[in-house]
Amino acid sequence: MSMHFFRSARPRSFRAALEQFTYCRERYWLVGVTKLLMKIALRGHESAKFAVVIAVCLGVRSSTLAAQTDSQHGAVIANFLGKHCLQCHDADTADGEREFESFALPITSEQQLITANEIIDQVTLREMPPEDAEQPTDEQRLNLVGALRDSIRAARSQFESSGARTVMRRLSNREYENTLATLFGRRVETLGLTADFPKDQTSHHMDNIGESLVTSGFLLDQYLQAATRLVDTRLGKPVTKPTSWHFTDNFQQYEELTGAHRSFFNFEYLCLYEQPNTDTRQGGYGHIEDFLEGVPVSGLYDIEVHVQAMHRDTHYDPKIFRIDFSEPFQLAVVPGDATKGHIHYPQAIEPILGSAVVPDEQPEWLSFRVWLEAGQTPRFIFPNGPYESRASVIQVNKRYNDEFKDKKAASGVRRTHILREGALPHIKIGEIKVHGPVPEPGGGKEELAVFGSEGFQKDQALSQLYAFARRAYRRPLNKFDNKRIEAIYQQRLSEQATPRQAALDALKMMLCSPSFLYLSEITPEDQSQLPPYDLASRLSYALWAAPPDDRLSAVAASGRLTAPDELNTQVQRLLSDERSGEFVNGFLDSWLNLRDIGDLPPPRQAAWEYYAQNLPNSMKQEARLFFRHLLDSNGPVTDFLDADYTFVDKKLAGLYRLPAQDTLRLADGFQRVSLAENQQRGGLLGMAGVLTVSANGVDTSPVTRGVWVLENILGTTPPPPPDEVPAIDADVSGATTIRERLAIHSTDKTCYVCHRNIDPLGHALESFDPIGRWRVNYAKPKGKGAAPKVDPTGKLPSGETFTDFASFKKVMLESRLDPFARSLIKKLLTYATGRHMGRSDRFEIDDILGRVKADHYGLRTIVTEVLTSKSFRSR
Repeated sequence: MSMHFFRSARPRSFRAALEQFTYCRERYWLVGVTKLLMKIALRGHESAKFAVVIAVCLGVRSSTLAAQTDSQHGAVIANFLGKHCLQCHDADTADGEREFESFALPITSEQQLITANEIIDQVTLREMPPEDAEQPTDEQRLNLVGALRDSIRAARSQFESSGARTVMRRLSNREYENTLATLFGRRVETLGLTADFPKDQTSHHMDNIGESLVTSGFLLDQYLQAATRLVDTRLGKPVTKPTSWHFTDNFQQYEELTGAHRSFFNFEYLCLYEQPNTDTRQGGYGHIEDFLEGVPVSGLYDIEVHVQAMHRDTHYDPKIFRIDFSEPFQLAVVPGDATKGHIHYPQAIEPILGSAVVPDEQPEWLSFRVWLEAGQTPRFIFPNGPYESRASVIQVNKRYNDEFKDKKAASGVRRTHILREGALPHIKIGEIKVHGPVPEPGGGKEELAVFGSEGFQKDQALSQLYAFARRAYRRPLNKFDNKRIEAIYQQRLSEQATPRQAALDALKMMLCSPSFLYLSEITPEDQSQLPPYDLASRLSYALWAAPPDDRLSAVAASGRLTAPDELNTQVQRLLSDERSGEFVNGFLDSWLNLRDIGDLPPPRQAAWEYYAQNLPNSMKQEARLFFRHLLDSNGPVTDFLDADYTFVDKKLAGLYRLPAQDTLRLADGFQRVSLAENQQRGGLLGMAGVLTVSANGVDTSPVTRGVWVLENILGTTPPPPPDEVPAIDADVSGATTIRERLAIHSTDKTCYVCHRNIDPLGHALESFDPIGRWRVNYAKPKGKGAAPKVDPTGKLPSGETFTDFASFKKVMLESRLDPFARSLIKKLLTYATGRHMGRSDRFEIDDILGRVKADHYGLRTIVTEVLTSKSFRSR
């Protein structure tokens, strides 16, 4: 129905007003009433008479009106479907697994609701009917959409009353570690508590969906082991006086380095020759051979290293080493455990504990204060070192052989002569001092977190345990909680445990309790709204992936949290806190699937910079900073589809070939840069992280990337291909491109139904290779033949065309903004509530979308609307 109707002049007579209102009631009842009432309110024309008109019209018996409406709408829907849809989507054909023949009003089942919404989406986006079929007029499309929306509104109360609920879920592994770090006041990643846990099952990339987070017997055993290790190493450790160690020799290095270091250095120096992420492992990790047993107890340790950067001014070709020699060398400390595998290889637990710039001119002492767990030994890495030491040595021997005295010895992987006569870039360590454990105020953060500033008090043991349990369980304790804690404590005392040990064993029990491991909502079954403590936990885990802090808990205790104004206040406070970085990271890992970057890494020869520059970290950080910027500034989510700026560090600036690559330094970190003159980037789809995770590592495929865009940007999951349809190889062989293969594939009607929606979205991204580098041609095929040219042109099912990546983004912004915003709202609700949205939730999603549009699609507005919505506040 044309908006011209609502802009028409006011009715000239009572009869004209009645006829106009009746027309609204019959065709667009709810919309017409609303608009007409607004006219009446604004114009004040014959208000008494108009009131009578409305009273009379609304006085029609609801059952009669509903029946008349269903009959009229049913005719509109049946006529449209019969003429434009049933040829392909009847009960016998059901192309694309869509069957519309059985659809009829009124809407009484969820499947009918699904079908109605799907028809609206397809017709609104002009993706149906297909372009080769007879097209309906705009008026016919509007009539159909209006009839369906009226029918959905009429069924809203029915579906809202039986809406979905969040399944009681356990903490994800990510939330588990964050929770422990919050409760005990210190990061726990050095313990590797979840290293042996089963990997969390994701559902549509979300890692916090209740129905997917199963708890097995094996996992329960791992929880006990993790609690025991945490409590014993952090709180049950013996009192240990600080000790000093000084290492000046026997710096053994393994494999190919052993001979050279014995011959030239006599093991008096520990050298680092490459960054740690390599295949050959020849000098990426430096350990202390005489300290393999590690530190005696967990604690803070001071480490001093006498170190120098060697030959950063080397005359050798920089391309041999694939690093930027204008950047100073960096040294970092990571933990190592000789019982967990090769000490000179990567290990599962190796967070960077500290880093510093290494001096060039002469050796200097660098100092680090780091946390090490009992049995861990410090190891040293060269984060921005050469890419492959072994390959570098081979090239130096080959290209600079004439510079060495013994030409025969200067070959292959031999390096003694290079260390003696050459200029091989590396880091050289001559001495290492270790001192600790360093005493901490109050006995340490863990001691303060559990027992308070006065430490463990025998006569106050139960009170101290109850206080910690309230924080761990995220709610007030009941009498059963108190009894369990007291029973464990008393039992251990009866078994001759010391009072402190009994308290620590009770603490382990708490960390294995369902009240700790589960976000157990205590809302009565007959209530739908979350009470304050449950709402506080849901909010804090949504934004911080951690328990409520004292302020949020106090608001919950007062009962004020359920008040809309107070809830909004807390949402803004939590969002403004730096801990909301957990929300940014966790949501982007789920929404964009960034956590899977690296699962299908590219070949090293084809994408060496991916490894040498540790690009996955930079890729993720770009998306995080972009999201954070929009969240903090309430920037429009249109920037996700296209933007004239982004955030890059020196590594990404080089990958994108931006001017900033010549001015940025590693020490500058990430900076906002303009893309006003750049048509190759802008928005999520121009980010290397998105382009990498939507490829398969080796090649790109328009199908793979097209499906990714459908699911993650537009919120549409295409049906799986039929079993009898063979997969399409993404390789390009000869002169046959993937586009040509897909064109042949799509001549099959069964394939065309879905590929017409998928392939154009993927073709638009073919200008990017598997790690997001811009390209004009594909790789040259083996044998003869030129490299095929990339063709990024396409046409969407709704008729919009594009010629390149820039025009594709424009089409998305102009024609797909609302589907994108709706999808983003839905994914935020899913992440925040821990459950997938049902069809009944679409009503609220649409309500949120309407309010967000009025506020210019601001991201903070969207997040706030989600976190104060009925769905979020309900079970």
